[in-house]
Amino acid sequence: MKRFKNILLVCDEGGIHDALFARAIRLAKLNDASVTLVDVIEAAPGELSRLFGSLPGATKKDVEAEVVTFHSARLAKIAARFRAHRVETTQQVLQGIAFVEVIRKVLRDRPDLVMKGAVVDDKPRAPFFASTDMHLLRKCPCPVWIMNPGEHDHYPKVLAAVDPNHVDETTEPMNRLIMDLATSISKADDSALNIVSAWSLDEEDTLRDSGFEGISKDDVDRLVEQKRADAERSVKDLVAHYPDVDPSRQIHLVKGSAETAIPDVAEREAVELIVMGTVGRTGIPGVIIGNTAEAILSRVKCSVLAVKPPDFETPVTLESDAKDTSRAAIVENLPIDGRADAQST
Repeated sequence: MKRFKNILLVCDEGGIHDALFARAIRLAKLNDASVTLVDVIEAAPGELSRLFGSLPGATKKDVEAEVVTFHSARLAKIAARFRAHRVETTQQVLQGIAFVEVIRKVLRDRPDLVMKGAVVDDKPRAPFFASTDMHLLRKCPCPVWIMNPGEHDHYPKVLAAVDPNHVDETTEPMNRLIMDLATSISKADDSALNIVSAWSLDEEDTLRDSGFEGISKDDVDRLVEQKRADAERSVKDLVAHYPDVDPSRQIHLVKGSAETAIPDVAEREAVELIVMGTVGRTGIPGVIIGNTAEAILSRVKCSVLAVKPPDFETPVTLESDAKDTSRAAIVENLPIDGRADAQST
């Protein structure tokens, strides 16, 4: 994998773990890449001073400076691990809403990849991906790799989730990028590659149950089989671009919805990484993750490497463009995709 030259590693307290560092170091060395470590203090500049400035023996300046120094010292320890492996490393402490500041860093510095450890909530029926993780998966313009803290230092199985059935200017480059990344990781880790694609015949139930004249059960069966054959051919055409992929790869051509097929295959095959796209509905500003991708992410319990279409634009703006930098104003004013953001902000 020679794609990533500038990696942004988010080192929040709840998401840092050894597997994350090992993967980032290995990826940086394979790509001869630099790594920027960031940590975010969840308070705007000056907010801590206002909050704690009245404490006895503390000045406004000292309180905030000490908090920044603490986070900086933690990043410095992490940076030392990377430099011990001769990886060029810098670090920076940011202040504000975590996902907003990370995306602003991406907009300023244009890294090729954001990596972050998943912050797992142990509460029953809690979603696997925490609020900040989901915001990054939805809104970050570059690929985002959210890593499960319980994973191995390599992936025994990798799953590429593709949709070659509806090829256009958005899905075709997405499919190729997904396959590029999944095949590269699979090769580097010597892991088994699984490829999943869901297909269905639109309005099959209607055709079978509506009693249209001239459409027999055999006619519908032929249409379904033709759709399946077309889907199989599309997947094979896509995979043909990767002749060096392990011939033992498994292709899962599943009849049904992607939001069901992808999590089901991932669970059945004990996949540890899913490489998938998060495609927005074109022409609707701010709706930046499809309902299908949202449903998939709400069900999976493994690491995810998510990519965006090439024309994706994040709703997050740089500081100079923001009229109000308060937490409530930023989150409230971001265009969101219905219920998912409303629950996680």
